Amino acid sequence: MKRALISAFVVSLGAAATVQTQESAAGKTDYATLSRIRDEGLNHSQALDHVSWLADVYGPRLQGSPAMRQAGEWAQKKLTSWGLANVHEEKWPFGKGWALTRFSANMIEPQVLPLIGVPRSWTPGTQGQVTADVVRVEIHSEADLEKYRGKLAGKIVLTQPVRDVKMLEGIVVQRWNDALLKEAMTMPIPAPGPAAGEGQGGRGASLADKIQQFFLDEHVVAAFDRGSDAFVVPGDNQMSWRTQRTDGGTIFPSGGGPRDAANAGKIVPSVTLAVEHYNRMLRILDKGIPVKVDLDIKTQFFDETEPNGFNVLADLPGTDPSGEFVLLGAHLDGVGTGSGATDNGAGVAVMMEAMRILKTIGVHPRRTIRIGLWGGEEEGLLGSKAYVQAHLADPKSMTLKPEHQKISAYYNLDNGTGRIHGVWMQGNLAVMPIFDEWIKPLRDFEVTTLTPQSVRGSDYLSFDDVGIPAFQFMQDRLEYNSRTHHSNMDVVDRIQRDDLVQMAVVVSTFAYNTAMREEKLPRKPLPAAAPSGRGTPSQR
Repeated sequence: MKRALISAFVVSLGAAATVQTQESAAGKTDYATLSRIRDEGLNHSQALDHVSWLADVYGPRLQGSPAMRQAGEWAQKKLTSWGLANVHEEKWPFGKGWALTRFSANMIEPQVLPLIGVPRSWTPGTQGQVTADVVRVEIHSEADLEKYRGKLAGKIVLTQPVRDVKMLEGIVVQRWNDALLKEAMTMPIPAPGPAAGEGQGGRGASLADKIQQFFLDEHVVAAFDRGSDAFVVPGDNQMSWRTQRTDGGTIFPSGGGPRDAANAGKIVPSVTLAVEHYNRMLRILDKGIPVKVDLDIKTQFFDETEPNGFNVLADLPGTDPSGEFVLLGAHLDGVGTGSGATDNGAGVAVMMEAMRILKTIGVHPRRTIRIGLWGGEEEGLLGSKAYVQAHLADPKSMTLKPEHQKISAYYNLDNGTGRIHGVWMQGNLAVMPIFDEWIKPLRDFEVTTLTPQSVRGSDYLSFDDVGIPAFQFMQDRLEYNSRTHHSNMDVVDRIQRDDLVQMAVVVSTFAYNTAMREEKLPRKPLPAAAPSGRGTPSQR
């Protein structure tokens, strides 16, 4: 097996070397247009204003919410105002939508404390303002449920123990440096793991469902948690970038439960509190002193009378009658926390800005340059999968559609506000010498690295899994891991304006070069059919 892998690698390197010779000999880099891209992008950027509209005005943009609908309409109007063509929505079924309409929480005994907290997405409301005693529960198995039977009616339950909060140490702002970029070039060998559906995940999910049903049966008013103990993100190159989540009022709620369960009324109202406030209540209870909380959660569910999911698309038309195109993409939706500025208002803003730059300077690309703003990424890449299914291929049967041969490449942004340093190549070695030529004029922008590795974490997977050359840009994570990702601090104030400007110039350059190249980008062998589909986010 090792010999076969080495032989395949040598053959790939030989093919890549041939492409490099051809690419260098072509000498067709349009430096004049690249200079105009720089001038427009650096001196007339609108990227930060795009983020402000998306995050300040429309907010977190949970799929199926009014905010997501309003943001989609704004994006279409903006793209139309720039003179782009074929601006439209493509809808797909999602299910009921959800929105938070009111929230307040105050500890009122033994002292008054306005609680810092966020209701978890898809949670039901409390049917008005309620005052309730707070109790702690410790449930590690089904047997533990019996300890609380008949004792929780009308109570707010604390579901986790005290977390030891220490002074923040280690890396909070993560930037690529020479050592990390060098490490990113080393292909890791993945360790074997349990097959899908095995391990503790299935048992844990089953117990969680039983706990929720127990809380409902016992007429619990609400459940409070204080989020996870730590945030562990495998680096995009599978390095373990580990960081303790920031405290100090930063909250990282997860979803309030499966959407179907929430829609069917099978979960109790759930709130994630700042760990400092959560811990205070537990310490008071441990002293035998009662704790009371005033709580008001009002949420709204929206029936899906017509498909509730949608993608926004627009074109900068190409001159070639072949119908070939290049696709830029980012997910428009977010979670119900913060305002969705770094996840993924930044990515959307940069892709929109790239389209604005190219249209403004009057390029006439050979291939159409298309933008896709996807919905439902946070629920499992739903929007990009719907686009692939409708236009490119069925990943289950690997049945290809005519447009599969028309697309040259897909480029994705979804790692926050940090600048681009390179590209994850998804194992497509034949493209590396091509991109190596393209990044030469971008080295003063700190774009230096092309790593062969395949990574998994966002909408590029939907395209890569059907054999399309699809790439995620390598970005500085900055505070994405430690502070902003899916938190109440995912706000415009965490956006780095200069990095947005850099990203938009880089993306515009890649889009233009791809659109003007004589041939489409080389492809990897077509993947085998995947009966259960692939592409579940693993780094979100």
